Amino acid sequence: MGAAFKGEYSHSIDAKGRLIIPAKFRELLGDQFVVTKGFDGCLFVFAEEGWNAFEEKLQALPMDKPEARMLGRFFIAGAIDAEVDKQGRILIPSNLLQHANIEKEAVIAGVGNRAEIWSRADWEKATTFGDIGEIAAKMSEYGLSI
Repeated sequence: MGAAFKGEYSHSIDAKGRLIIPAKFRELLGDQFVVTKGFDGCLFVFAEEGWNAFEEKLQALPMDKPEARMLGRFFIAGAIDAEVDKQGRILIPSNLLQHANIEKEAVIAGVGNRAEIWSRADWEKATTFGDIGEIAAKMSEYGLSI
């Protein structure tokens, strides 16, 4: 696994739907990468290598399972190939902005194998960690111990 995405950055979306991608993330993402719908009302941003591995797993799911087909539609049909312009911005189409409820203020957060793009308001709700000790205790069943 390559370098991990980490950190939190705030940027505004301009009137044309363009968002600045932080320089540290641009280094990890390369020239072309993928933006798609994510869980919890955010957008997932994958470097090409990470996206290819994720897409392979999605396509390996059994097609006779409705849930597998739904996941494929959600992630793959919602995906775009993104490129950064000379000002370090990407163009996010309106359907993805609507999915993430982004109108003006966005947060780009690194979460390990990907970055996530959130509306400022939804990010603040999603990062209220009042019960983080309890959550961490539950994750011990997956091998995480702190």
